[in-house]
Amino acid sequence: MEGFRRTRVKSSWVLAAIVLIAGALLTAFAPQPYIGLPLLAASPLIAGAMLSFRVALGFACAAAAVSAGLDLYRGRPATALFVDLAVVALIGALALVVDVLMERQGRDLAQARGIAEAVQLALLPQPDTRVGPLAVAAGYAAAQAEARIGGDLFAVQDTPFGVRMIIGDVRGKGLQAVASVSVAIGAFRQEAEYAPDLAALAVRMDDALSRHAGRSLAGVSSEDFTTAVLAEVSAGGDVVRLVNRGHPAPYLVHNGQLIRLDPSAPQLPLGMGLAEVMPPSGTGAPLTDVVSLPTGALLLMVTDGVTEARNREGVFYDPCMSRLVGLCFENPESLVRALIADVHRWTNGGQQDDMAILAVTRAGAVR
Repeated sequence: MEGFRRTRVKSSWVLAAIVLIAGALLTAFAPQPYIGLPLLAASPLIAGAMLSFRVALGFACAAAAVSAGLDLYRGRPATALFVDLAVVALIGALALVVDVLMERQGRDLAQARGIAEAVQLALLPQPDTRVGPLAVAAGYAAAQAEARIGGDLFAVQDTPFGVRMIIGDVRGKGLQAVASVSVAIGAFRQEAEYAPDLAALAVRMDDALSRHAGRSLAGVSSEDFTTAVLAEVSAGGDVVRLVNRGHPAPYLVHNGQLIRLDPSAPQLPLGMGLAEVMPPSGTGAPLTDVVSLPTGALLLMVTDGVTEARNREGVFYDPCMSRLVGLCFENPESLVRALIADVHRWTNGGQQDDMAILAVTRAGAVR
């Protein structure tokens, strides 16, 4: 990001200088008067929008001096000289006003970003690198470099029932999405300590999010829901239980292979009410899938910012067909870093959605 800013400043300098020189040449040598005047006036305006106040002031003074000097050189009457000088000086003054307003806006935006980052850290603190029997790593990458808050969420918590995790994505935007993230994380933190299994945890979270949606929107909306994967790792770290509520499937990363852990049956997202969700078992409770976590294997959970990332041809990113296949990772952190880098490579830095990533393995077991 810093390199981009330096390049932008350098390019703005060059552009303003070229416009100033072009205006001077046209003013000096064009067969008709006033041809170069618009370019002379545009030079400080470019500097005012892109560069510092001092630089913009310098370009404004240079443009005024060039305009007056060339009018004298060409022997134009005093009236034309003063008119040209007044035009350049007026636009130069406007350029300085633009510069002040842009700087003020930049400060306000930086303050807003800082507040957003504080909210993000409060809602989604980085999990500890060791939770129960697991080594843990999480990553969050915004679709835009300046954006620091979104609707993706994750959490890891050691409970009496084992290590429980959630990764999810709140549908919606703005403060409503932030509020839903807060409710989802709060409900998970609270209920993960007491729900006897993941099915009960999903029911309680669904109820909390449905009540939140009802209070916020005077009724549950089909556009306001949270997709999520709930996971529970046994005390020994060798068994994983999963409940997938309409979210991209997690992956088992083992021996250089990525295996997608699709749910045994599709289920509706959280926050839509469980009354309409009737799995084939007829129990009304969410289905729980059970998989083993072999020694050296990692469990990888992502949001749709990963699986729906597209390249220039519009092809979706598929971790199972990515450059990650065939690689062995020393720890969850290296897997998270490699995945983020590979998605950025796939999209050429043009990802359209935020992405959250959560990776865990049995501590000390990664080869």
